[in-house]
Amino acid sequence: MENKDEVLAVEAVTGEKRKAIAEAGILGNIIDRVGLVFALCFIVSMSILILEIFMRYVLNSPTLWAHETTIFLCAIAFIYGGVYCAAHDRHIRVVLIYDMVGPKMRRMLDVVISLVCFFSAAFFAYASWLMVARSVWSPDGAIRLERTGSAWNPPYPALLKLFMLAMLLVLAVQFIILAYNYARKPQR
Repeated sequence: MENKDEVLAVEAVTGEKRKAIAEAGILGNIIDRVGLVFALCFIVSMSILILEIFMRYVLNSPTLWAHETTIFLCAIAFIYGGVYCAAHDRHIRVVLIYDMVGPKMRRMLDVVISLVCFFSAAFFAYASWLMVARSVWSPDGAIRLERTGSAWNPPYPALLKLFMLAMLLVLAVQFIILAYNYARKPQR
């Protein structure tokens, strides 16, 4: 296993972009490719804010939709970032013990960490489902998307909660794939 600092140094010098780790499987590669779409959300958000500044301060005609849209775009990009980090093995971990053990124990820790992360993601997906149920369906069962309550009133809260649920489910599947692939990885 490569040292993370060495990997970052090689990337900085060569300009080579790191792909999803092999243990992430096909799902990790898909997550990696789709990541560009969500990275573009930040550029679109910046463009919208520049437009809003122009509309407000030059034309004296501010928009109703700019702020809520940029918040929504940035929020979905940040949520996707969690799945992206898991596929690239760039998530936060406490390495105090991890760095002190040998390769066999690291492999075992990778499996255990992935399983703990799976159960965490599954638990949060369940909690997210509870939020989705309240934000998408009215008490009588009709579909009624929760809205922001502003003058423009888009259904961004409901859409954001649905997206979070979907990404937590993807994250749970990604951690199961990681645990499986770490477990079957040949010992060194």
